[in-house]
Amino acid sequence: MKGATMLATLQRLGVVPSFSRPAVSDDNPYSESLFSTLKGHPSFPNQPFDDLHEARRWAHGFERWYDTEHHHSGLKFVTPDQRHRREDIALLARRHALYQAAKAEHPERWSGPTRNWEPATKVLLYPGNPLKTEHQPKATTA
Repeated sequence: MKGATMLATLQRLGVVPSFSRPAVSDDNPYSESLFSTLKGHPSFPNQPFDDLHEARRWAHGFERWYDTEHHHSGLKFVTPDQRHRREDIALLARRHALYQAAKAEHPERWSGPTRNWEPATKVLLYPGNPLKTEHQPKATTA
């Protein structure tokens, strides 16, 4: 976004460019995370698409993979489809039982508790950072 051509194109389209860094309130961490996953996927094309139809076909395939096959760490390594259908509850319970059995059989492998397999109630990309309130209206004093 620092190139003059890109900046001029953004301005012509009415887009306000952002030069902020990760975890800054102006950035969208969800889109940044998705772009990272998208670019790291083995099927990510090395060459531009020949046409819009080809681009849409690839994006549809990526979306299907992302929702049905990709195990998300923020969801305790289940897919979004499993979470949406509430299949994660039974799956994570089985994982918990498996870990407990493994710990009972080989306690020397664990120095503490096993992994937490409780279904996630909230999913945050930056759980350690408090939410910034700079965009909330400030209280006025009379």
